[in-house]
Amino acid sequence: MFIAGNFISALAQILDMILQFYMWIIIARALLSWVNPDPYNAIVQFLYKVTEPVLYPIRRATGSFSGGLDLSPMIVILAIMFLKSFVVASLYGLAMRLR
Repeated sequence: MFIAGNFISALAQILDMILQFYMWIIIARALLSWVNPDPYNAIVQFLYKVTEPVLYPIRRATGSFSGGLDLSPMIVILAIMFLKSFVVASLYGLAMRLR
């Protein structure tokens, strides 16, 4: 059981880091929307390619509010925070019980 606990703990840690990294990518994408970035820039293209598959369905479902306010980045960030609080914490708890 010790090995299973370590494996689940490592899995939780990797998931936590991936979610944290993706949250920062979403924040960078939201900040880019405030300026007029060069669409041919490699970094801008990367941010769009990585975030658009997640943001587009939420944007389509919620629409935009008056003034063109896009809430999809905030919704995704809240979902990431929920996943970190629920899934990652549950995996850590399971790992501790298996040790």
